[in-house]
Amino acid sequence: MFVLIARRLLEIVPVLFVIATITFFLVRLAPGGPFSDDRNVSPEVLANLEAHYGLDKPLIEQYFAFLKNLAKGDLGPSFQYQGRTVNELIANAFPISVELGFYALLIALFFGLVAGILASLRPNTKLDYVPMSLAMVGICFPTFVLGPILVLVFAIWLGWFNASGWLLPSDRILPAITLGAFYAAYVARLARGNMIEILAQDFVRTARAKGLKESIVVLKHALRVGILPVVSFLGPAAAGLVSGSFVVETVFNIPGLGRFFVQSAFNRDYGLIVGSVLFYASLIVLLNLLVDLLQIILNPKVRYE
Repeated sequence: MFVLIARRLLEIVPVLFVIATITFFLVRLAPGGPFSDDRNVSPEVLANLEAHYGLDKPLIEQYFAFLKNLAKGDLGPSFQYQGRTVNELIANAFPISVELGFYALLIALFFGLVAGILASLRPNTKLDYVPMSLAMVGICFPTFVLGPILVLVFAIWLGWFNASGWLLPSDRILPAITLGAFYAAYVARLARGNMIEILAQDFVRTARAKGLKESIVVLKHALRVGILPVVSFLGPAAAGLVSGSFVVETVFNIPGLGRFFVQSAFNRDYGLIVGSVLFYASLIVLLNLLVDLLQIILNPKVRYE
């Protein structure tokens, strides 16, 4: 286990180096700059700003200076938020994105597993058709469509929630549902398909023949094996929750890292763009590692392999 973790962590270093290099050159080769568009500044002021941030130097010198600061954990200053560093912005905004992603993941797992398990117990009945139909609807609705619909219905028409913001506990409900509904649908379909297969296997019939309660057979014996595809899906789901938060945080005006990233792209905030990409890449790699470790814990075959 230690060798596996160490090897995977060492693999992160070259991956992040490649991502950092590609992102650095792409954002700087794009037309415009952080001080050239949408700002009425004189050429003298523009030259002083570029000199202050080192943007007047050759691109290769900027790149090596960036790598030197990156090796020390310094992502540099933000061009859009004057006087603040990228490290500070990420440290302040990321906990909000984590909270949103956590609530969305809870919604996806709870409703997805409940719907999938119920459908697998009575396949080809109403108990199967109704939740699977709702799951198909959830798959067909992307976050940028579902979010405005929920705002229109529950915030504007009914007035139950605020249309935007992140101040009250109730402000978490609509964004979390918007972000988690799509993945709840996938979890439901994965859980249903695998649970139907597991419930027909010999060890489940043996547990029933011993007189165990159906709830114990399903939740203790069948679910441990039937949940493995869902656990495998958590890796790409976590990546999707991270990238999906860009849209949700923008729609609901949430001051998370995803919204900062979108704004930095529009404003060509080089430091914040590269820093956010690196941070998200590191997070996704670590989440995939945690999912692999969870699979090893749940499945002894994987552990021995």
